[in-house]
Amino acid sequence: MNDDASDIVSPSAAGETGRQTEAGREPSAGKKRRPRSSSKAATAALEARIGHKFADGTLLATALTHVSALKPSRKRGDSYQRLEFLGDHVLGLIVSDMLYRAFPNADEGELSKRLADLVRKESCADVAKSLGFVDDIKLGAVGAGAGARLRKSVLGDICEAVIGAVFLDGGYQAAAQFVERNWTERMHKLRRPLRDPKTTLQEWAQGKGLPTPVYREIERTGPHHDPQFRIAVELPGLAMAEGTGGSKRAAEKAAASAMIAREGVGGGSND
Repeated sequence: MNDDASDIVSPSAAGETGRQTEAGREPSAGKKRRPRSSSKAATAALEARIGHKFADGTLLATALTHVSALKPSRKRGDSYQRLEFLGDHVLGLIVSDMLYRAFPNADEGELSKRLADLVRKESCADVAKSLGFVDDIKLGAVGAGAGARLRKSVLGDICEAVIGAVFLDGGYQAAAQFVERNWTERMHKLRRPLRDPKTTLQEWAQGKGLPTPVYREIERTGPHHDPQFRIAVELPGLAMAEGTGGSKRAAEKAAASAMIAREGVGGGSND
């Protein structure tokens, strides 16, 4: 008879059955689990890269979980998205504080431009890449190629989510330490010019007691629909500098940039 009672065995019988199973066949590959010690070591290594040991490990796990990895019964809030929202604003506050203290002579406009450059997704993605987060992101069942593209596309979001997780777990000071470690050098090495080069050159000239730079068209070439302008910029006591471009304004900016580079003008930095 094949009823429920036949499934009930004594502890000793269960032991015998288990030994027979081990002797007769290998356990199912699908039931193999990652050794707990290995998982703990991986988490410890990740925390070391972040520079924060989490009291609540679920915060870190959530920060690295893409919505595609969630089971149907779980909510989108169990992915990194809510932490990304929080981390975005925490990052903005911390970087704003860093900029305020680092550049005491900068006005609101310059500080805003520096802030925008430092907190944009590309900057966050660079930090995430430098910390090796790309291999820690938990994705669902996506193809290998799609998975690689997805990991790269969400790197900036993941970085902000980690900041949010650190903030919730360790408070403002812990989050500030993380941001300062990973953004201080970037703060002093902006990759994009802060100001229009014409504005930078004019302000530099005024600071030297010189008049406003004069721009003069030297040459126009090319057809009417695709002209090329060559413009010279002049300041008293300095050799003129030239620039070319598809419009007068573009050529003027190129000329200003040439003079800025030659004269060693700091590009608006208040270091």
